[in-house]
Parts: sequence; structure tokens; C-alpha cells
Amino acid sequence: MRTLVWLLRALVFFTLFAFALNNGHDAVVRWFFGHEWRAPQVIIVLVAFAAGAAFGVLAMVPAWWRHRRAAQRAEPAATPAPEAPAVPYAAHQDGV
Repeated sequence: MRTLVWLLRALVFFTLFAFALNNGHDAVVRWFFGHEWRAPQVIIVLVAFAAGAAFGVLAMVPAWWRHRRAAQRAEPAATPAPEAPAVPYAAHQDGV
């Protein structure tokens, strides 16, 4: 199973690597007021992906904080489960 996972990871890596090599030509991103940004297309795609991922993480932060505060408030109310009585090691070997 581990070999299959590593093969899948290698396939994804080499697919993305081939994509990067095939899209190395310059592209232009036109902003407002005549500003432009020229960069290889793969860099533009990578920056767009990173910006989207960062925006998604930042959008989730308030919910994470809310859940964390709720968990901290509920933690003292929780009672620990009773521990099992300790059984000497020799008692386990009698039945074997």
C-alpha cells in the first residue's frame, strides 16, 4: 500500500513538473491604471493558488477560534473516565 501511495505521489509530482516546463513562456497580468506584471505562466498560476489557499485559511480562522473557545469552556466540565485496576503481569501469564 505504501508503494502505491509513493507511486501516486511521484505521478502527481512529475505531472506538475511537466506542466511547469511546458508553461514557461511569459504571461501578462494587467492590473488597474495601466500596471502590468510579466512573469512565467507557471509562476502566475502558483501565486494565484497560494493566494487562494491563504485566503481560505484566513477565512477559517474565526471559526477555528470559536471552536477552540467552546472546547476550552467544555473541557473543565468533562470528567475523566475511571482507570482500570492494575493487574500484575504474572496474573496474565497464568492463563497462557
